[in-house]
Amino acid sequence: MTSPAALLDVASALATEVGRLIVDGRATARVASTKSSDVDIVTQMDLAAETLLRQRLAELRPEDGILGEEGDDVIGTSGITWVLDPIDGTVNYLYGIPHYSVSVAAVSGPPEPHRWTIEAGAVSDGSGTLWTAARGEGAWRDGERLSRADAPPLDRTLVATGFQYIAERRALQGEVVARLLPQVRDIRRLGSASVDLCHVAAGVVDAYYEQGLQPWDFAAAALIASEAGVRVAGMDGEAPDTDVVIAAMPGAWDGLHDALVEAGLRPFPA
Repeated sequence: MTSPAALLDVASALATEVGRLIVDGRATARVASTKSSDVDIVTQMDLAAETLLRQRLAELRPEDGILGEEGDDVIGTSGITWVLDPIDGTVNYLYGIPHYSVSVAAVSGPPEPHRWTIEAGAVSDGSGTLWTAARGEGAWRDGERLSRADAPPLDRTLVATGFQYIAERRALQGEVVARLLPQVRDIRRLGSASVDLCHVAAGVVDAYYEQGLQPWDFAAAALIASEAGVRVAGMDGEAPDTDVVIAAMPGAWDGLHDALVEAGLRPFPA
């Protein structure tokens, strides 16, 4: 099987190329369709970016599978699947807020968060910063090694989070935030799960949690945070999944988890 470092070379090249595409095309972005609700939008650049990602993978890694946000799944034969988010933070992208990204991850094993192993990941954000990691090889921001060593107590913790596009779910998330807010330094909502996780890796924020993400929202950035020394897990303390993702330093993770549970954090009803 291809090494994580070699997979990272591909992921980094794809994220960089498609990152340039979406930044250059932002001025002409327009809504092409909606998904889970009328405010959950897809722009024509989401579609163009994923098309380019798939074309490049067909050229570079034709035997691999693909799990992407905007296209049909591809079943591969190599044991590697590429998990793609062409624009994570599409609403920010449409409004010209630079907290959005292209996210590219390579996973081995079944393409399901509780069963896969994330081998490599690259995230190119709206500022042009490239965040990267390969399993066992560390995490990097524009070539600078990322390594977090400590964490503040809960009441000094700056926590990032995100909200769903379905109004009923946002209402539940707002109740959790209202209960958590008095216990922490403050809350930040930037609008891109992958950028949030990269910010935890770099210590830009101290911790992050969110409910109801999709695999492509967190695959690459979860590896980046983990390789920087952050614990990234789900409600059960095992691998992060589409129910809940919680990211914090290992010594602070349990305290944040318990505070979130007390605040009412739960997986959304099926």
